[in-house]
Amino acid sequence: METQVSEHVIKPADRMTALPTQFFAKLVGKANAQAAKGRDVINLGQGNPDQPTPPHIVAKMQEASANPMYHRYPPFSGYSFLKEAVAHRYKEDYGVEVDPATEVAILFGGKTGLVEISQCLLNPGDVCLVPDPGYPDYWSGVALSGAEMSFMPLTADNRFLPDYNAIDQEALKRAKLMFINYPNNPTGAVADSKFYEETVAFARRTGVVVASDFAYGAIGFDGKKPVSFLQTPGAKEVGVEFYTLSKTYNMAGWRVGFAIGNAQIVSLINLIQDHYYCSLFGGIQEAAALALTGPQDCVAELTARYESRREAVFGALDRIGWKADRPGGSFFCWLPVPEGYTSESFADLVLEQADVVVAPGNGFGTHGEGYVRLGLLTSEERLIEAIERIGKLGIF
Repeated sequence: METQVSEHVIKPADRMTALPTQFFAKLVGKANAQAAKGRDVINLGQGNPDQPTPPHIVAKMQEASANPMYHRYPPFSGYSFLKEAVAHRYKEDYGVEVDPATEVAILFGGKTGLVEISQCLLNPGDVCLVPDPGYPDYWSGVALSGAEMSFMPLTADNRFLPDYNAIDQEALKRAKLMFINYPNNPTGAVADSKFYEETVAFARRTGVVVASDFAYGAIGFDGKKPVSFLQTPGAKEVGVEFYTLSKTYNMAGWRVGFAIGNAQIVSLINLIQDHYYCSLFGGIQEAAALALTGPQDCVAELTARYESRREAVFGALDRIGWKADRPGGSFFCWLPVPEGYTSESFADLVLEQADVVVAPGNGFGTHGEGYVRLGLLTSEERLIEAIERIGKLGIF
């Protein structure tokens, strides 16, 4: 006698259904579909560095991977030598003094910390102030925490900086956390000391915690070094900064970053990570420490490479009549779409007819509409070719 088995229904937790659509996964899908047709696609839509990790860092990893000490579980919050290396780099680059034991948390890449901080600080009903346009994974952490977002418009008229006086007052009463990000993804804008002074004053006045995403902190152009939030007096009292080795040292696949600043917030990040992970492989930590304390020529050379690529792109843009402002930092260009197109329709057009991938600006928020983001992440020759292909569409 056969027994009828009823269908077993899996019901996801509410937090899973509340997650935003992964914007970059959709973008990759479109690009791969075009490439599968045998097309020569130039993908400028993602933020994946194209250069290899510097050889001295790779060599240290190869050496360290043979160390039997690293084949055991690492300390939960990471090795002290890596935290000391972080403190060394911030002292050298920004003149900022931090206690490596209490003011540095080691992360599985900067993205992890940017998602974790919302879970550390926000409850359902709380509000997080989020830049618009901004990095979409800020949204993911807020969704996982069950909190709400209030968007801070970034517009060309205000140099893509938030206007703290324009924030909705009802939202501000419930706000506990705020993300800022300079050099900025996606706009390439940079912030000065005055902005950070205003940010610290705003945080003190409102009680909002500042999460400064400094992922592109090493990449500034025109002879100007990007300013760290932590250089501002009082910054450590009101927030933390997130940094990743992905961009500075071309270590995107290594997944290593850190949070630095307020000791209580660092402690909370360490606590939540105690429940998720058992820190990074020790060989990666040793190689990361060398990256931070060793010669920094590779960083200067990389920044010069991106600046040269920026100039190549804007020379080509000028030739086809596509008017845009040069980015002050990061490795992104924020380009207005031609009249008559939305961000998405223009991005689809250049993919389908020019085999070039750019990221539609609306994927970064409502105020990203009307722009596309282009990454300086291939050779100058290919960047110029991409712009020339778009120019042949005859829409500028």
